[in-house]
Amino acid sequence: MTPGSRKVAVVGVALSECGRVDDATPYALHAQAARRALADAGLGREVVDGFASAGLGTLAPVEVAEYLGLRPTWVDSTSVGGATWEVMAAHAADAIAAGHANAVLLVYGSTARADIRAGRRTGNLSFGSRGPLQFEVPYGHTLIAKYAMAARRHMLEHGTTIEQLAEVAVQARANAALNPEAMFRDPITVDDVLSGPMIADPFTKLHCCIRSDGGAAVLLVAEELVRDCRTAPVWVLGSGEHVSHSAMSEWPDFTTGPAAVSGRLAFERAGVRPEEIDFAEIYDAFTYMTLVTLEDLGFCGKGEGGAFVEKGRLLVRGGELPVNTDGGGLSAQHPGMRGLFLLVEAVRQLRGEGGERQVWGPDGPGELPRLGVASATGGWFCSSGTLVLGRD
Repeated sequence: MTPGSRKVAVVGVALSECGRVDDATPYALHAQAARRALADAGLGREVVDGFASAGLGTLAPVEVAEYLGLRPTWVDSTSVGGATWEVMAAHAADAIAAGHANAVLLVYGSTARADIRAGRRTGNLSFGSRGPLQFEVPYGHTLIAKYAMAARRHMLEHGTTIEQLAEVAVQARANAALNPEAMFRDPITVDDVLSGPMIADPFTKLHCCIRSDGGAAVLLVAEELVRDCRTAPVWVLGSGEHVSHSAMSEWPDFTTGPAAVSGRLAFERAGVRPEEIDFAEIYDAFTYMTLVTLEDLGFCGKGEGGAFVEKGRLLVRGGELPVNTDGGGLSAQHPGMRGLFLLVEAVRQLRGEGGERQVWGPDGPGELPRLGVASATGGWFCSSGTLVLGRD
């Protein structure tokens, strides 16, 4: 095959222990997820010649690769917040297609919840005050406040209501109720969301992601390795990435996120349209992220996200476009940079491994979905990575 012509498949996905994990280190969660992903694929670690990781160690991914006993000849440590893993997966797919690697392992692990519980760290309100951020931090622009301001702008310009934003959290919890691995599964109502303690106006507690521990791993390989795997391949059909701003003052439109660019590129490169997608896994640190990303990806028009999320459209059972089928960061797990968890869930859905939360294709129960999209956002809508995935 000529360089650049190889197809790329995801053949192994796994989660480590997730939720409340008080007796493991982040390195241990990395290793657990990595071992499980390789076992899922039916491959040994000797095939891994590419490695990508971020968020742990002084020289990520060098330290993590050493801990896992890997000596890769292709590495990536791109770090753009929650979108890191979709961007890394895109880079890995390009490298494999070009013949620079044959099997790339992406791994993440965090004990964010346990560390705070044990007093090893405190909750961070911002990412620091150096560089462009020095002009915002003195005014109290915390991470949550930035998303809250963006949500308020959408409400002002497009008439989006707080009840519509609350619907995102309610439907995520309903999907989580079908997921035995989800951290929170008890049903909630719109009133429950609205009556919670205020975090950053207009976000109450249930508008915000949970804090958990956990890890995830994804293995991508060249098409000639697929025959050696125990799982059905899920193909990377198209990808896109985009960075938009760092300072909020440089963000031209609070109602449009970077997924408007990364999504367009991913769909164009995959040769599919949004209306062909069977389900979507979307980064949801806050309810507004889900709503505006649905608009940005073209599932509804700009300003129509509020109406789109009403009437159960995001539900696994009965929804027109199941979104965050595992319960998302709002209910399932959120140990930090959650983008890798989106890819794990998307692959499981395409392979028919969703259990009670399995999404069906257009013809109804029994038909597996054929196309899914995973789109993650990083920072405060600073970056985005989007992948279109499909099965044979």
